[in-house]
Amino acid sequence: MADDLVEFELVSPERLLLSKSAEMIVVPGEEGDFGVLPRHSPMISTVRPGVIDVYEGGQVTDRIFVAGGFAEVTPARCTVLAEQAVPVGDINKGQVEQDIKNLRDDLVDAKSDDERARLDQKIAAAEAMLQAAV
Repeated sequence: MADDLVEFELVSPERLLLSKSAEMIVVPGEEGDFGVLPRHSPMISTVRPGVIDVYEGGQVTDRIFVAGGFAEVTPARCTVLAEQAVPVGDINKGQVEQDIKNLRDDLVDAKSDDERARLDQKIAAAEAMLQAAV
């Protein structure tokens, strides 16, 4: 039975958020979503803002929004190092909407291209978080 599972770890800068065995993990990769099953080919991918789905018993048991990061996959394990991670059920839509408004206000006042690019990335991640909460 253990051969039919893949170990999954989700790590944020603050702490280990989730560590469990699962049938499949679906990760929002930069070039599209990818599923990780036992005996997956080794790979490393950047992660775009989106939702990680963890499957057990043929059903999604955990849905976690990630704002970006990296994923490392081996035949036995999937590790995601996330810039930010929030369980979908914990997303406060009102707060995210306010954050988007504040970021857009900051974007209007941005003085440099670097600052505008950084704010654009934060807005895109917040909009993806809001979409995940729907």
